[in-house]
Amino acid sequence: MNEPGFLDIISFGPTGWGAALLAGALMTLAVAVTGFFVGGVIGVFVAWAKIAGGRVLRVLADGYTTVLRGIPELLVIYLFYFGGSALVTAIGKYFGAEGFIGLPGFLAGSLAVGVTSGAFHTEVFRGAFRAVSKGELEAAVACGMSPWLRFRRIIAPLTLRHALPGLGNVWQVVLKESALVSVTGVVELLRQAQIGSGSTGLPFDFFLIAGALYLAISTFSGFVLRLGERRLSRGVRRG
Repeated sequence: MNEPGFLDIISFGPTGWGAALLAGALMTLAVAVTGFFVGGVIGVFVAWAKIAGGRVLRVLADGYTTVLRGIPELLVIYLFYFGGSALVTAIGKYFGAEGFIGLPGFLAGSLAVGVTSGAFHTEVFRGAFRAVSKGELEAAVACGMSPWLRFRRIIAPLTLRHALPGLGNVWQVVLKESALVSVTGVVELLRQAQIGSGSTGLPFDFFLIAGALYLAISTFSGFVLRLGERRLSRGVRRG
């Protein structure tokens, strides 16, 4: 029996791996997008705690970013998956359930990626807020804007404008971190490539295709982020 060629691997026929690899790429994208937005929400609140919170909040926020940036992402995923499963199992036993209850791999992996990326989001948002001109904030106060109106019309748009380049870098990191969630049983792109290479004995072909798909996702998402950056920068004079 002849071994499959490159075109056979990427085909969507009954013997091809195109559909499986595409499904893995979509799973990778789903994990990355979920983790990125979870991290963004965390980052906003932790950045606020560092900038405007009291002493206790600042200490907690500093501890969060120090710990999460200092330990391996894979360890965080393990802690969420096994720790979360143990917690769910304990709750289940309390209500009369029997046996082990595993936390869904997608949920555990996405939350772990989000919590990890939240530490990097925090520093991006904090630096972006510091880049907002104090004169613009003072002018908003002088115009009689309420705190919510100042946030909606001045602080949020300007902070996002300054943060977007840094958020692009965080996104690239999150996209690559999504490959680690395979340890929870999630079949994302890299795991699907491993399965295919093991089944066909063609590791180079499968990993080359996986690399091309990662690059395609990264390039397209980078293009979208650059469009957003240009849109937010309309009307801004550049020196």
